[in-house]
Amino acid sequence: MALSAEEREKKRQQKLEAERERMALMFSYEREHPEAELICGIDEVGRGPLAGPVVAGAVILPKDCGLLYLNDSKKLSEKKREELYTQIMENAVSVGLGFVSPERIDEVNILNATYEAMREAISKLSCVPQLLLNDAVTIPGVEIPQLPIIKGDAKSASIAAASIVAKVTRDRLMTEMDTVYPGYGFAAHKGYGTAAHIAALKELGPCPIHRRSFIGKFVTDQA
Repeated sequence: MALSAEEREKKRQQKLEAERERMALMFSYEREHPEAELICGIDEVGRGPLAGPVVAGAVILPKDCGLLYLNDSKKLSEKKREELYTQIMENAVSVGLGFVSPERIDEVNILNATYEAMREAISKLSCVPQLLLNDAVTIPGVEIPQLPIIKGDAKSASIAAASIVAKVTRDRLMTEMDTVYPGYGFAAHKGYGTAAHIAALKELGPCPIHRRSFIGKFVTDQA
């Protein structure tokens, strides 16, 4: 039996209230540090792909932020990520992004490249935060106090926001790269090692945005 309009509205309100309760928990780390006026979430996207940069996001949300549905970007649909990206960019106190190229990844390894991207993202903020909430890592060479949180992108609203901004930014960039280097399917897999990507890599050979240190077991000639 179909629900009445009144019943549908009641269910909608119940779902909305449940989401507000979830988001209250997502801001628990931020509330635990009232001494910090500006708290910045940090996360990266693109450590695993065979091609493209690693991208880090740094996001400072306002203390009275009312955004809903923030979560680990991997748990959100592309449509929802795009919607939240717009909302984050409109509501955030500041957003910074850091990019490290495939060449640099090959030079210093992916972990150090990730740290570089995170430091760059912090440097691009328009204000200096008093505390960094990081997804799992402690970033070397940063003087701002840091709190690493395991699975932080699913536990902290600020880190989730950084995850979404970094993911949308990198996905858009890889979609653009699909037109620059056609044939690899970058728009579909965003550089990750899918079967289709590996098959194209073996057939076409690497392009300039492939990470040479990642593709050795798939191609022997990397010229």
